[in-house]
Amino acid sequence: MQQLVETIGKYLLTVTSPLLKHPEKAQLRVAQAKDYDMVRFRLVVDREDVPVLIGRNGMMASAIRSLAKAAGEKRGVRVVVRILSNDEVEE
Repeated sequence: MQQLVETIGKYLLTVTSPLLKHPEKAQLRVAQAKDYDMVRFRLVVDREDVPVLIGRNGMMASAIRSLAKAAGEKRGVRVVVRILSNDEVEE
């Protein structure tokens, strides 16, 4: 399970970092369910970078989530990816 979390985490950071204006502010927060059948990733970026990651009509975010979910499903784990701004996390 830990290897899966690390692999998906690396994927998320590798794919999103080149798209960000402020990659140094990007944080990846991971929460695992107690029964280990679900992992929640929260990608926290600068407010200015959120629209870039969401994309037009949410297509970019959908593609990022789909690949992360596919990696999880391959091992029987549900994966949830949320994209948030730093402002949303502080609230």
